[in-house]
Amino acid sequence: MCGIVGYIGPRNCVPIILEGLRRLEYRGYDSAGIALVKDGVFRVEKKAGKVADLVNHLNQFNGSLSAQLGMGHTRWATHGEPNDVNAHPHCDGEARIAIIHNGIIENYASIKTKLTREGHTFKSATDTEVLAHLIGEMYKRTNDICSAVRLALAEVQGTYGLVVIALNEPDKIIAARRGSPLIIGVGDGENFVASDAAAIVDHTRHVIYLEDGEVAEITASGLRTMTIDDEQIEKEIEEVTFELSQIERGGYDHFMLKEIHEQPDTIMNAMRGRLQVEEGNVVLGGLRDVHDKLMNARRIIITACGTSWHAGLVGEYLFEEVARIPTEVEYASEFRYRNPVITKDDVVFLISQSGETADTLAAGREAKAKGATVLGIVNVVGSSIARESSGGVYVHAGPEIGVASTKAFTSQLTVLSLITLMLARSRNTIDKTHAQVLAREMYAIPEKVKYVLENTTDQIKEIAEEFKRVQNFLYLGRGANFPVALEGALKLKEISYIHAEGYPAAEMKHGPIALIDENMPVVFVVPKDGIYEKVMSNLQEVKARRGRIIAIANEDDTEIDKLADFVVRVPRTYGYFGPIVNIIPLQLLSYYMAVARETNVDQPRNLAKSVTVE
Repeated sequence: MCGIVGYIGPRNCVPIILEGLRRLEYRGYDSAGIALVKDGVFRVEKKAGKVADLVNHLNQFNGSLSAQLGMGHTRWATHGEPNDVNAHPHCDGEARIAIIHNGIIENYASIKTKLTREGHTFKSATDTEVLAHLIGEMYKRTNDICSAVRLALAEVQGTYGLVVIALNEPDKIIAARRGSPLIIGVGDGENFVASDAAAIVDHTRHVIYLEDGEVAEITASGLRTMTIDDEQIEKEIEEVTFELSQIERGGYDHFMLKEIHEQPDTIMNAMRGRLQVEEGNVVLGGLRDVHDKLMNARRIIITACGTSWHAGLVGEYLFEEVARIPTEVEYASEFRYRNPVITKDDVVFLISQSGETADTLAAGREAKAKGATVLGIVNVVGSSIARESSGGVYVHAGPEIGVASTKAFTSQLTVLSLITLMLARSRNTIDKTHAQVLAREMYAIPEKVKYVLENTTDQIKEIAEEFKRVQNFLYLGRGANFPVALEGALKLKEISYIHAEGYPAAEMKHGPIALIDENMPVVFVVPKDGIYEKVMSNLQEVKARRGRIIAIANEDDTEIDKLADFVVRVPRTYGYFGPIVNIIPLQLLSYYMAVARETNVDQPRNLAKSVTVE
């Protein structure tokens, strides 16, 4: 959730670290700080707020800060409010070591009590400072920072992406991982460490991914990796493939707007080389080794969090309706704690943009321990879910910087549609002719998304201006568009801070209808599908109570104008692919509502991009 970047080598590390922090700020932006070692002295500077606040603070030194060893951190607060004191880095009691840390130390309270009895005093409310003191105690015994880190982590329960530097060992950085991602960037006479390749990609494309339970000792000229128990490990160097331009705004006002407009391309990228339109077939190389497991699956379980969970709900409709496989969708955060009944005949899909979502990872490990086949649908190549799954499919959306997910969601829906078509053909639940129709329709979706982007934006800006001062929204849909309503409501509340609720349209009269009056805007997702008339009846119920209706409707729908105050028209598509098209105007609505309300679109308060804590 937080951002980490570190450097050791011949160059001044300060500009390298600050630029890396800017690129990682989407992962955490409550506070930021750096720690440098030079001439036997620690320099720790940190500031609550954005990376820009840290930079402004550093400007008072008139460029005099420089070092060849340093590390920086952007924080998303867990223990202790966001302020200068709780910001990272943290030092031990004698300021001989400094650490930055992503994750949560679950047993920090008992460790803190023990250390307090031994005479330690603490300046912050963080679990990280407690870990710094524990490492400091181990350093007294060993006088070797790598050994001290390993011994301290043997006593720790919880998750960490950890970077440590020592005043008396200015030629090395120690990095360790459990449950929170860390990569090492391999350069020429210099090395880097980061929580995300975005921080270092303009310096090196050669990286090593640390696995859980691994520790690395990094110098300017090389590194060695080991387990916490000091067993040496040989690691493979891999190459980062995305381009620097993908993590820049490219002329758009915000990353979120850029990523919304990238969707015609990212949806096509998810299909490219996989969808065989003329044959009505799908080839997914990442599922080849588990093909038999999928074909014989007794049940599919989809587990995810947030936006990815909404994608999973659409997947349930797809898998059951088209492939005829019983499917359940579970919140990952609840799945692992309710002792679920899982068998070896179950297939469990983990959906996560980052591939590092802590709850989803834990759910996958639980399912694997119970004998299920665990597969991943992720965006980030080399992520933990990708490495720990028995197979899976990358969504190929490219780096997603905006905290509110957009292009990853539609790419997830596209991949779920591809998997559905593959399963349906293999299990003979549809014939070739039907499959060809579906394949042609899928191939046409990017153009339909492009049409929505080009033809609805001005209207949606007007709607946003009309409703920017309201405090509540209701989003309604049925069938596969019920998850679209949920996702639309989530996007609105995430970045505009308006309370919004998604609901099945037919369930509205079992409670939410009590909220409706002339001040309540209600968004209906109402395509002309098999349940169109049912949804129109729900519109009538809202209209009768003077609710203000915003309808997402098809271009050939003439009836909707009689009921809706605003109609945003989208092209018609096959029912279960409809969510890919229908979500686009809702993404735009949330974006322009946030702009109208002057909130921070890309970095909404209290949120982080990759949730690596439970």
